[in-house]
Amino acid sequence: MALFSAIRSGLSKTRDAILGELQGIVGTGKVTDELLEQLEEHLIKADVGVETAFALADALREHALGKSLTQKQILEILSTEASNLLTDPPPMEWKSSPHIILIIGVNGAGKTTTIGKLAHHFSAQGKKVMLAAGDTFRAAAIEQLQVWAERSQAEFVRHQEGSDPAAVAYDACAAAQARNCDVLLIDTAGRLHNKGHLMDELRKMVRVIRKHSPEYPHDIWLVIDGNTGQNTINQTKIFHESFPLTGLVVTKLDGTARGGSVLSIANNLDIPIRWVGMGEKIEELAPFDKTEYINGLFAQALDNETP
Repeated sequence: MALFSAIRSGLSKTRDAILGELQGIVGTGKVTDELLEQLEEHLIKADVGVETAFALADALREHALGKSLTQKQILEILSTEASNLLTDPPPMEWKSSPHIILIIGVNGAGKTTTIGKLAHHFSAQGKKVMLAAGDTFRAAAIEQLQVWAERSQAEFVRHQEGSDPAAVAYDACAAAQARNCDVLLIDTAGRLHNKGHLMDELRKMVRVIRKHSPEYPHDIWLVIDGNTGQNTINQTKIFHESFPLTGLVVTKLDGTARGGSVLSIANNLDIPIRWVGMGEKIEELAPFDKTEYINGLFAQALDNETP
């Protein structure tokens, strides 16, 4: 499936929800403050966030208050303003070989699955990839990652369950160097029952792998569940205070009508969104592109709507 069609398909529930709500609040009359308040409410339900919903409604107020607009015209204004809120991530910089990427995130966000998809993507680019099973405490996490390594034809490093994650990361860096790997993706624990302990564990991993090189890791990417709303933003801020996050991976955008969360995340966090996950299949991870995202959110509705 092409990346564009994957994004468009994944955002179908959100797109249909926005269009359905507009059908209920846009008639032949003029755009009023009451209509705009209803629009804000429905955008918040789509998980674009309160501040972002206000920004979109304010743009419509500026351009359309007191005017009689069609649904298509309203969607065009919203899509233009939404595009203004987003930026494309900077180009990926491959700084050395191996390029070390530490993947962090809470349990349930889709972290291990995302690592497998990234391995598949980089392998398809001709890069030699290694995966390191640094989540040594979650039941079956090591075996799950090993399956992804086999599916993506990546090298794999593991220790026994319950081992020190920092030791796994250290050995993986050495192995990636020895085997001339281009990319090393390191999985990490995501337990939330003790946030302080989790952060300490991650800090230790960073300290240990820097014994190989002060440049390691080259990137720290946080995997976040796109359906958990404001809680996701709060979690991201906590992680970012402890680590210099260089990118976000937003997963599970296909699951509900809350795919507008990317707008909220982008509007609240100064961290580039690098990838979006649109499903469980190995190829259903797309590099983030704001034009494709906006098209996926609004384009089909615009295509189907007549003035």
